[in-house]
Amino acid sequence: MTESHGTGKYERVLARCKDILPITAAVAHPCDDASLGAVISAARAGVVQPILVGPADRIRRVAKDLRLDIDAFPIEDAAHSQASAARAVELVRQGRAEVLMKGSLHTDELMSEVVRKDTGLRTSRRVSHAFVMDVPTYHKVLTITDAAVNIFPTLDDKRDIIQNAIDFMRALGVERPKVAILSAVETVTSKIPSTIDAAALCKMADRGQIEGGLLDGPLAFDNAISAEAARTKNIVSPVAGDPDVLVVPDLEAGNILVKNLNFLSRADAAGIVLGARVPIILTSRADSERTRLASCVVAALYAHARRLRAAVAA
Repeated sequence: MTESHGTGKYERVLARCKDILPITAAVAHPCDDASLGAVISAARAGVVQPILVGPADRIRRVAKDLRLDIDAFPIEDAAHSQASAARAVELVRQGRAEVLMKGSLHTDELMSEVVRKDTGLRTSRRVSHAFVMDVPTYHKVLTITDAAVNIFPTLDDKRDIIQNAIDFMRALGVERPKVAILSAVETVTSKIPSTIDAAALCKMADRGQIEGGLLDGPLAFDNAISAEAARTKNIVSPVAGDPDVLVVPDLEAGNILVKNLNFLSRADAAGIVLGARVPIILTSRADSERTRLASCVVAALYAHARRLRAAVAA
């Protein structure tokens, strides 16, 4: 597990939760110390109101071992991890929970229930993952997408991935998120397909197929993050040096980038799945307590923003 070296960026996001009511979260299979402890920490912070879904005796045993009082939280008994995932998804479909949270089960088990055609949580959008990073050497929260769900996204997939990220960042208070679409170079060339995708995505934004953000790409990583590097290459860009979102060409590149920042820059990475009916909190056993809480916070803020939009639409 990487040591947390937070810079206060997550705490500023947490402060945005002080004026909202806790969001009800269906927590699938919180049956180990890390997952149950994270849920209770988020509940104590006033971020979520959990419904614990899993083998009731096992959950109570873990709570007893940790000396945690969970009497105030309802438990939905489920025989095993897959049943826990299915029941947690069902609670969301019934309107009893506004957030879905992964406990101590495999991500594949949870996501297989999320993407089921008849009983899952799919929408017209492609489901995507976003890492919300606190990088000590960067001046604000930085979202990287998609480094965990879509392996080789198509152009249409990338459109949904970007729209998911824009909507999410706006819920965090960024009025018009700046989106840098990454490749190996900043020029468009048929030899590198991701540069063609980047150019097409920028034009799609010009035509209103992607809304709410300011896009630029292709941009190499240095040109995206450093305004000075962009100037050196004579790149005139309103995004360079100040992106809120980095869009990677594929999962492999994104995974390497995020872990590079984790281990070489000592960055924290909160995780959330977007594009489903509700935000989905994905945590890892390697996550710090601070990162787990940050994952809950950003999901709660996004769920709150969705709640407000639904109320206005009604």
